[in-house]
Amino acid sequence: MSADLNNAITVYVPRDSTALALGANDVAAAIVAEAGKRGINVNLVRNGSRGMFWLEPLVEVATTAGRIGYGPVEAGDVACLFDANFLSGGEHPLKQGEVDALPYLKNQERLTFARVGITDPVSLDDYLAHEGYAGLTRALAMEPEAIVQAVLDSGLRGRGGAAFPTGIKWQTVAGAKADRKYVVCNADEGDSGTFSDRMVMEDDPFMLIEGMTIAGLAVGATHGYVYVRSEYPHAIATLNEAIAIAEQRGYLGDDIQGSGRQFHLEVRKGAGAYICGEETAMLESLEGKRGVVRAKPPLPALEGLFGKPTVINNLISLASVPIILARGADFYKNYGVGRSMGTLPFQLAGNIKHGGLVEKAFGLTLRQLLEDFGGGSESGRAIRAVQMGGPLGAYMPPSQFDTPLDYEAFAAIGAMIGHGGLVAFDDTVDMARQARYAMEFCAVESCGKCTPCRIGSTRGVEVIDKIIANQERAQQVHLLRSLCDTMVNGSLCAMGGMTPFPVLSALNHFPEDFGTPHEKAA
Repeated sequence: MSADLNNAITVYVPRDSTALALGANDVAAAIVAEAGKRGINVNLVRNGSRGMFWLEPLVEVATTAGRIGYGPVEAGDVACLFDANFLSGGEHPLKQGEVDALPYLKNQERLTFARVGITDPVSLDDYLAHEGYAGLTRALAMEPEAIVQAVLDSGLRGRGGAAFPTGIKWQTVAGAKADRKYVVCNADEGDSGTFSDRMVMEDDPFMLIEGMTIAGLAVGATHGYVYVRSEYPHAIATLNEAIAIAEQRGYLGDDIQGSGRQFHLEVRKGAGAYICGEETAMLESLEGKRGVVRAKPPLPALEGLFGKPTVINNLISLASVPIILARGADFYKNYGVGRSMGTLPFQLAGNIKHGGLVEKAFGLTLRQLLEDFGGGSESGRAIRAVQMGGPLGAYMPPSQFDTPLDYEAFAAIGAMIGHGGLVAFDDTVDMARQARYAMEFCAVESCGKCTPCRIGSTRGVEVIDKIIANQERAQQVHLLRSLCDTMVNGSLCAMGGMTPFPVLSALNHFPEDFGTPHEKAA
């Protein structure tokens, strides 16, 4: 590749984990090699993914007509792409056209993900050129109380599942008296079908760093931790690289941009326990202990990490803060419906034709996500069920697909939006086995502290096995419902308390898979 980049053509190849898994590194190497053979100056930028995973690796070329995309590209396609003059937007079977104009992207409201797929994730200059650190700059000129108020006014709620108002958490920590406070980002993204946290860390890490720094300024915290699941090695490496750059450039450390205010940030790797997605179990893990749920009170906002007041937010909650500070609370809360303000990056997975990330304002329906963006099932068969909110979320039948994606609307039908992950199943799915999976997942992942979760999930697997085997089925279904009631009302945390949701929803909406109609008919 020529050192003279002024006359070079910029080509983008994603460095996102999804693209890497599909051969992006080989494609990038092939492009550099082929350009060298042909004596062409190419400036190769490793950007993030646009979130259209069925097109990965998606190669983009900067042209006078915008960034033109080609995908999915394999290393073996590179020579013929050069032959087709793809560096000037030439025609080729893999050509997708101007990427920003593709309906999948054009019909989104990308606020949190505005830079993802566009910039080089570890280029601070790139970040600054795309509104990066505008929020922090504004926050440095504000009183801490005003920062908290801006987050309160924006209507931002926790994006990890509970949907608790973010500003109220911050207000509680800000008002607490202590010699030290902390900000902790819960990036233990263990829910099935979720990957938005990973994408932020890999594809726009400075946004998270900025959001956590603003949180520190707001509540008086001087130290932050990002708790990342061990299954995300690329995210951990990218985040550490970005933190080092931010420190070098004065955006982290003892004197943030000459303000005299300090904030330090570290990454901590989890050990693969789903329960550590629960905030108090995560704190135990951060302190070097076994990840076991703590009893509340005291609340972590008052006695959290190392017994000090602690802000604990999901990654997307913290990543939403920079744009709120940069553009104002009114700008953000004008998106969404009711009490569900702003946007959420929905993640489409499972048996879906166009799996990927879709950031939309709250209010569209589940059906719109499945059909307008997802394109229906990958198999071409009818979608029979969708699980929203991870492995503890309810299974939703087609009769509920027109429910608006709104926290209250979902809660009204016994479902939850959670982290925005969606897993689709076509009409070949066996819902009794899916219910068994939910119980088994809980049995494996339970921290073991409380009896309803530890024992209830194990007994639940046994009862569902008897139902599947048609052993006194009606009696076993009654027993399963009773067991679920005990788990919901007796468990210490959401792990045991929510495991019955997928089980009961499967029983209620898909009784034929449990043989219930046949039992009644008999």
